[in-house]
Amino acid sequence: MTGVELEKCKEQIKCHEGLRIKAYKDTLGFWTIGYGHLLGKTNHPKIEMITRTEAETLFEGDFAAAEQDAESLLFCFDELSAPRQAATINMAFNLGFNGLKSFAQTISHIEGGRYGKAADAMLASKWAK
Repeated sequence: MTGVELEKCKEQIKCHEGLRIKAYKDTLGFWTIGYGHLLGKTNHPKIEMITRTEAETLFEGDFAAAEQDAESLLFCFDELSAPRQAATINMAFNLGFNGLKSFAQTISHIEGGRYGKAADAMLASKWAK
């Protein structure tokens, strides 16, 4: 992915996540802050508010981890088009490594070049809803 495509991917995730500088519970009830940065799954977080600069720093770390997760789970990642790479990074950002790994059928379809079937499997998931 080129630098421009990478920035588009980041902006898309930021747009979908939205920026929240105060800690909140996400749709699964997990404490979150910034651009969807997970603070914890159980107890009230020690961090209740952050600055925009801190949110950007957290996002960059989360994005790098998501990119690495997508690359490690898809042996064909480097051969995918930029939009397909962005889609898998977006999924990894939202689901984490284990969550993305649980999409075994989708990953199999992507690795087999069956992109339509991969898209159908993604859209049929609880994650897409």
